[in-house]
Amino acid sequence: MVEGSMTQGAGQGPAMRTETLRDFRVPVAEPVPYGVPGALPEEAPVYGEYPAYYGEGAPLPPQPSVPPQPSAPPQPPAGQTPDSGGPAPADADGTDEVYDGGYTPTQRDLPVIGRGGPGDTVQVQYVPQESQTAGPGPLYVVGDVHGYLDELVHELQAQGLIDADRRWSAGNARIWFLGDFTDRGPDGIGVIDLVMRLSAEAAAAGGYCKALMGNHELLLIGAKRFGDTPVASGAGTATFQAAWLLNGGQRTDMERLEDVHLQWMQRLDAAVLEDGHLLLHSDTTAYLDYGDSVEDVNDTIHELLNRNDADITWDLFRKFTKRFAFRDEETGPQAVRELLDTYGGGRVVHGHSPIPYLLGEVGTEDGDASRGPEAVTGPHVYAEGLAIAMDGGVTMAGKLLVVQLPLND
Repeated sequence: MVEGSMTQGAGQGPAMRTETLRDFRVPVAEPVPYGVPGALPEEAPVYGEYPAYYGEGAPLPPQPSVPPQPSAPPQPPAGQTPDSGGPAPADADGTDEVYDGGYTPTQRDLPVIGRGGPGDTVQVQYVPQESQTAGPGPLYVVGDVHGYLDELVHELQAQGLIDADRRWSAGNARIWFLGDFTDRGPDGIGVIDLVMRLSAEAAAAGGYCKALMGNHELLLIGAKRFGDTPVASGAGTATFQAAWLLNGGQRTDMERLEDVHLQWMQRLDAAVLEDGHLLLHSDTTAYLDYGDSVEDVNDTIHELLNRNDADITWDLFRKFTKRFAFRDEETGPQAVRELLDTYGGGRVVHGHSPIPYLLGEVGTEDGDASRGPEAVTGPHVYAEGLAIAMDGGVTMAGKLLVVQLPLND
């Protein structure tokens, strides 16, 4: 077994905090003076851009023609507004001990406003199907997907979040993916492409679709960047390439992986506080090694990844493969409280550890999954009600979970 596959490791000290942007909403360009073709704001935010869909070199839309005038600048014709001048850029253990009990060999068996009339009278047409309620929309969380695109589409459609064409249909709803988009399943890149597109569509509709960084995002970044480069580990030497293959890496995903996917994964946050829920990927207290606030944790991890150092990236991967910190009946609740006391919130919501493992209902390594994975029908609330597990075990004939918060348990 390659050391570093679902193992723990020493952490890096917190780095200097840097300013980062975390909103996947589509930024709105500043108005452009009428008659200045192609003008764009001097600076636009780059976080969350998706060049695969909104290329920087895309042609600008037609601009209004402005004949030269010796005096005052021309005004737009009646009933029209100045053109914006161009598109806005659009916006990834009982204790914390090593777990060797079967996570790796999880093989799947189974209102419109318009002008009209004389003068400046504004007519308002109400379109009920497009109206939005005041304030933020409902909050959903999505557990580990691991390349199972069809299952993800099915669950999102069942919740009314996307339509038959896989387009955003949830208005101002909010979705947080908890990480682990690739590996084990057949189409991890397809999953990333869908989430990236939905992020832009949701923002345009007044909602959002965002994602956290999981340990498999770190693993894929490392495998792509560093390949077979030896990295320091507690058990000698290891490589990202070997660890990625051991933990379900799919060669078709690597072949289709592009820079836009890597950039998107690298910019994902590791933690977020949303409606009193502390959302994390991993059920570990390792986040405490990276800062005393959610912002510090995310800034530190981004800064460490930006160093493009194999050993540093490996250490991050090892830290976030740790699991089961909340499972023990005596120490688990205290571990959750430590995170909540530091970062805020009333509950931790996480993925990473499949619910059948948390329940001790895993089958044998020869593929016998008869003892529980098929019975997963929803999240697992545990640690005295302070933790919610969202990995339904889709890689082991379980269920891919898409759930609205808060839970009424």
